[in-house]
Amino acid sequence: MNSFSLNGALPAGSLQSPCLDLWRNAGYRVTHSDRSYFLTVDDPEVDLILLRPQEIPRYVAEGSLDFGICGYDCILECDAEDQVVELGELVFSKVSRAPLRWVVAVPIDSPIREVADLDGKRIDTEFVFMTQRWLQLQNVQSDLRFSWGTTEVKPGRGFCDAIVEATETGGSLERNRLREVAEVCRSTPRFIASRKAFADSRKREKMEDIALMLRSTLDAEGKEGMMMNVRRQDSERVIAFLPALQKPTMASLSDPDWVSITTIVEETVVREIIPQLKRAGAEGIVTFPIQKLIL
Repeated sequence: MNSFSLNGALPAGSLQSPCLDLWRNAGYRVTHSDRSYFLTVDDPEVDLILLRPQEIPRYVAEGSLDFGICGYDCILECDAEDQVVELGELVFSKVSRAPLRWVVAVPIDSPIREVADLDGKRIDTEFVFMTQRWLQLQNVQSDLRFSWGTTEVKPGRGFCDAIVEATETGGSLERNRLREVAEVCRSTPRFIASRKAFADSRKREKMEDIALMLRSTLDAEGKEGMMMNVRRQDSERVIAFLPALQKPTMASLSDPDWVSITTIVEETVVREIIPQLKRAGAEGIVTFPIQKLIL
């Protein structure tokens, strides 16, 4: 029986699949059954479950969970910013790597044009506390109501005057004939820890290790490694073509007239710079995928 264990939660729902992929790409073998919210991970020191992301900050804050992954919006909604320790931002989402945006939206033909026009209006949202705090900062008093879902359809049917809803691309708002009035917040997934677990040196180190590996996978996205052999006399000219992440590594070869150059570049530029490198004197050019990148 393992005497040391970390209890963590990953987000169920729309972020579940990309979050599980992130863990797997970071080197963890995570499996689960469609009928269970318990996850199996090939690390005997880690116990994982799936929870609604809106609940994760509350359970982390009270210490029922050692750590969790959830959106910054969920942290705001639970009023847990000062009750948890953030160990890292993990910029992944169900659609893109762009932050999730919570916006005020109204029907296209609505007379509401600016935030002040929301005063006294009916606003529906799933994130009531976050929206209430934002409205207070705007010195606006509205009739704020909790929405159980299908929020985008409600303004167009007259159930409310405006909504505060999450969007990544804006496509859903457009399809429901809504327009944006203001942005309430931007949210990205965060790795958070309870203060109790963070105060335990062993748990803190373990959680920091996990967060590091998850970030390394995200940092490696869109990157490729490159290796090439170059005559020493041509090395400066070749390096000039390399938009390196950091300074390229140059190592001597058995032939003193030649060096090996290794670097990491954005994969989008590889096809453009390889011909330039070849013309500048590089030979034996090899590219390889980057799975993890520790910055």
